[in-house]
Amino acid sequence: MTKEKPFPIPVNYFGMVLGLAAFGLAWRYGTTVIALSVSIGETLLFAAGAFWLCFVLAYIYKWVAYRKQAQEELRHPILGCFVSLIPITTMLIGLAALPYFAYLAYSFIALGIAGQLAFFAYRSAGLWKGGHPPEATSPVLYLPTVATNFVSATCLGTLGYNDWGMLFFGAGVISWFMLEPAVARRFRNLEQLAEPIRPIMGIQLAPPFVGCSAYFAVNGGEVDLLVKLLIGYGLLQLLLLLRLLPWIAIKGFSMPFWAFSFGLASMAGVGLHLHIATQGQSIGVLGLIMFWFAAICIGLLLLGTLNLIIKGKFLVK
Repeated sequence: MTKEKPFPIPVNYFGMVLGLAAFGLAWRYGTTVIALSVSIGETLLFAAGAFWLCFVLAYIYKWVAYRKQAQEELRHPILGCFVSLIPITTMLIGLAALPYFAYLAYSFIALGIAGQLAFFAYRSAGLWKGGHPPEATSPVLYLPTVATNFVSATCLGTLGYNDWGMLFFGAGVISWFMLEPAVARRFRNLEQLAEPIRPIMGIQLAPPFVGCSAYFAVNGGEVDLLVKLLIGYGLLQLLLLLRLLPWIAIKGFSMPFWAFSFGLASMAGVGLHLHIATQGQSIGVLGLIMFWFAAICIGLLLLGTLNLIIKGKFLVK
């Protein structure tokens, strides 16, 4: 990367918007099915929208005043994948605005879907040319291929376009199945991830729970066999990440830990769906445990970020 003074807000900071928006939407759903405070969920969504606007403006400014850094970031085998968080968060902010500004919400969702497809074509097709470093094969590859399609499916299903949403869900599922063996092989067979970027392993939690959330959006919320399979695999990934947490957090808390947030937030929403759909069954209790566990973890991420702000370590220097 360039030796120029680094821009203070890297593109991976959009992960914070991703987690806040996804958890705010899960909390909003929770207010309709269990006794949750409406104000908490809407505050989270407002905060997500405020951070999204600030980060988008900062990213535009980066391309104006720090063009070389922005270009290097875009071409970077790891950081470049985080650019896909911009259309993903745009779609989620659209869902957040839906009850208040329907036209704005539809515009954001349409813009996000178009943006993610354009970036997918640019990024993923570029990888087919070859030359991708094996050590850069990591869960960040899920962002432009899997997460984008799952969020598109969620948005379209929420708006009532279930058939179109199922197309994106299928694209996300098959992309995930194609990438998962390569990522697992990289973890097992190559050198360990560098200490500062180990938290990106938290993205590994996202595909099963984000995918399950997308599937709920396009199948009417039915808890079928596929839902149970996705939840089971998601909980297995959670167990592995908890086992590795001391190793991942060897450098202490930093902003890359927000990589855990999308999976956690989606787990919260999926847990609520599971709890309501299976009331009276033992598995329904599991859904409630999933929600509150994720809520506590998101709270810890917020406290960790507040601590960084207080210590003056929030921005890159």
